[in-house]
Amino acid sequence: SGDFVRILTEPSASLTTQYKALMATEGVTIEFTKDGIQRIAETAFHVNETTENIGARRLHTVLERLMEEVSFKASDLHGERIEIDGAYVDKHLGKLAQDEDLSRFIL
Repeated sequence: SGDFVRILTEPSASLTTQYKALMATEGVTIEFTKDGIQRIAETAFHVNETTENIGARRLHTVLERLMEEVSFKASDLHGERIEIDGAYVDKHLGKLAQDEDLSRFIL
């Protein structure tokens, strides 16, 4: 999952940077903590191991699912700051990532 962490943080147009910019257009500040990024990477790695391994593309599907609620409610969240930490990732993806049947179809 170390490679996934680097993919999420190092490129200038990383997925996390893209989501921050997208939400900023709605006036929502998104902050990804180190442990949040680590949990996203671990979740993607775990789902790849227990279902079809689609490599780093899994990061996109995991992040999309993680950010789904915020994206949907963005216009109502104008001016808010949302911290994506390990607890947030676990709350929004934990059960889904652990259920192999659900992961196969949703992540």
